[in-house]
Amino acid sequence: MIDIAQKTAVLAESLPYMQKFAGKTFVVKYGGNAMVNEELKISVIQDIVLMKCIGINPIVVHGGGPEITSMLTKMGKKSQFVAGLRVTDEETAAVAEMVLAGKINTEIVSLINQYGGRAVGLNGKDSDLIVAKKTLATVYENGRSQEVDIGFVGDVMKINANIINVLLANNYIPVIAPTGVGLKGETYNINADYIAGEIAVAVGAAKLVLLTDVEGIYRNYPDKDSFVSTLPFAEAQDMVKNGTIDGGMIPKVESCVRALAGGVEKTHIIDGRQPHSLLLEVFTATGIGTEVIKESKRSGK
Repeated sequence: MIDIAQKTAVLAESLPYMQKFAGKTFVVKYGGNAMVNEELKISVIQDIVLMKCIGINPIVVHGGGPEITSMLTKMGKKSQFVAGLRVTDEETAAVAEMVLAGKINTEIVSLINQYGGRAVGLNGKDSDLIVAKKTLATVYENGRSQEVDIGFVGDVMKINANIINVLLANNYIPVIAPTGVGLKGETYNINADYIAGEIAVAVGAAKLVLLTDVEGIYRNYPDKDSFVSTLPFAEAQDMVKNGTIDGGMIPKVESCVRALAGGVEKTHIIDGRQPHSLLLEVFTATGIGTEVIKESKRSGK
């Protein structure tokens, strides 16, 4: 059990980071097991509220893939994925919107408010927050790429940062469901990792933090010795192309790359299965998970 001296040391270690990040905006992509396990769920919410209390402006973008899959299974529909993206027909898009915006978003907003925050839920159709267009999934095989049509899956065309900035200026925590609206009003299912990265760019965030269900990135998963604590984004792109990074990790890495290219200072892929992983990454010297950066070496937080 941690003693008083250890608790004091942890608090003292966190002070420089609290001072450094006060007034900064962080985008947190909330997903994976941390959305399912009740203990982890509460720890993430507490971390987000604590960030707000010490002067950081958190923006939450949430996923909900397992719940969408569960709902589709109940309807007799089988889920298919290509390059980490869900194949989405019109009916699946409607189900995704119902689950993400109608159920999960309101639950997260309620929890944040319960723990002392002031949260407001949004989806892509609110004030045209996320304007999208149809996208094709890129599949890499034998060093070559191929584009595949996966239905009503969107790519972000434009983020209306005004509504987010208004909420931040009034001390609210925006909680955003990953749905987009097309130019004809159609609904697009958009991977939450991609939306988080685009929002981070649009609001000039200092950090993008993506929660996942593994420790971070491996060069040879699941070999523990191949874990990568810091990854330059040029190498990250190569790892996607050669298949070292695949499946659901592809959107996470590509989101980090896009965010860094768009001016976000730091991006992190961390293990959301670890209680208070957000605080450990942001407020300790060593951090956890994998940091994807522009430079060739980790240069501090």
